[in-house]
Amino acid sequence: MAADFALTVAVVILTCTIIWSVQKLVKLGKQRLSLPPGPCGLPIVGYLPFLREDLHHQFTELADKYGPIYKLWIGSKLWTVISSPSLIKEVVRDHDTIFANRDITVAARISSYGFNDIAWSPYGSQWRNRRKLFVREMLSNSNLEASCNLRKDEVRKAIKEIYTKVGTPIDICELGYKINLNVIINLIWGGKIQGERRDRILASLLPVLAHMLDLLVKPNISDFLPVLARFDIQGVAKEVTTLLQKVEEITEDTIDERMKNPSNKTEAVEATKDGRTDFLQILIDLMQEEDNKKSLGKTQIKAMLINILAGGTDTSSTTIEWVMAELLCHPSVMEKVQNELDKVVGLNNIVEESHILKLEYLDAVVKETLRLYPLGPLLTPRTPSQSCTVGGYTIPKDSTVFLNVWFVQRDPLIWENPLEFKPERFLNNTEKMDFSGNNFKYLPFGSGRRICAGLPLAERMVRLILASLLHSFKWQLSEGEKLDMSGKLRLTLKKKIPLRVIPVPRLSNIELYE
Repeated sequence: MAADFALTVAVVILTCTIIWSVQKLVKLGKQRLSLPPGPCGLPIVGYLPFLREDLHHQFTELADKYGPIYKLWIGSKLWTVISSPSLIKEVVRDHDTIFANRDITVAARISSYGFNDIAWSPYGSQWRNRRKLFVREMLSNSNLEASCNLRKDEVRKAIKEIYTKVGTPIDICELGYKINLNVIINLIWGGKIQGERRDRILASLLPVLAHMLDLLVKPNISDFLPVLARFDIQGVAKEVTTLLQKVEEITEDTIDERMKNPSNKTEAVEATKDGRTDFLQILIDLMQEEDNKKSLGKTQIKAMLINILAGGTDTSSTTIEWVMAELLCHPSVMEKVQNELDKVVGLNNIVEESHILKLEYLDAVVKETLRLYPLGPLLTPRTPSQSCTVGGYTIPKDSTVFLNVWFVQRDPLIWENPLEFKPERFLNNTEKMDFSGNNFKYLPFGSGRRICAGLPLAERMVRLILASLLHSFKWQLSEGEKLDMSGKLRLTLKKKIPLRVIPVPRLSNIELYE
């Protein structure tokens, strides 16, 4: 009896899948002749069984075979991969509005409370308003300047802790993650959460955020064959929902506490002279303004807090790890960075944010690292809101588009000796190789309307942490250890083997470590 039931369910699922696939084929029938070239797949599942974990490498290999624009059928979804600056320009500049939507996945929908955040919500007036509030009110230059001491204090605490572990290997990514998460918590709650409560939050958030980020990029059959989504075969929807509830235990309580207790608001506002360091209070104040009531409520605040907590920690810590790894591979470059720090900061001083803009060689090192190891080698997939022509081929509405910046930033036709780590290529360059997304040969943070919203804070944090680590300590591998520079693709491109290095005090004045 059980076997008959299972067979019946299997037949129903297969039938539904075939119907769905046929409908998609009929819908795309008129466009099929103008679709890009690409590899053949299997019936129903398409190219899905052949996808590898190192998707950026696989997509680069396929670009070598099929050219700068090609397609893949993944279940009932059509993927298009673009791997040239001129075609990327068509997407992010010429047709930016059409390609301003993110690819819709089950995990993204749940973690964003039904696309009520900034990272995943569809392009439109409500998204524009939320992003504008986020950038203008929370990450404005004045607000970032006002929160300077919060960042400085957390970095100094980390330097002090590292000093107590001199001679012991330290996990650089984990270190960067904790520093960034501490800073983000301070920025969100204005330093209100301290002591045991803060420790509990840190202990609970670290694994939860890491797991949630992994689920956001985990291949999910429900995304490729939506007719099966209701069955949640891999349990992704259930897992994300459970993780979201754990984050909500923190965000829900703190939001309610702040809204019910006016004294908390007063204390938060008095945290700095202009009171603009507390992101949560900024959002609550904005929510109560008449103009924002349609696009900003409690649900949107919780979704945006998750964006900040997840996006503001993982990306920065990963960048720091790759930079430190490259410096260990190239001791002469490490020496140049530290010589620059000695001149700008001085051996009898600690790093301040005011020093950062003067550290031109360190800036070049960070840019060169992000050229070789972009955080999102394929950026976040986009979905056109209407069918569009790119490179002479049709990109159908609601399909998925990947921009292969990994290929572009290592293309020997664009870069001289592209696999060589050479920060000097970013010194005094005349092509404006910055993070703004205006040079389509170099797009580590994307471009157009969907460029990383947290970039201003990330730039400050990465450079401050790196400068402080490199100024305060010499770093070395354990004796006999060889550095592995291979990566693994998750939501960001991480080192496959975590970087663990030994700190050695570099400053003669012990008081600088206190």
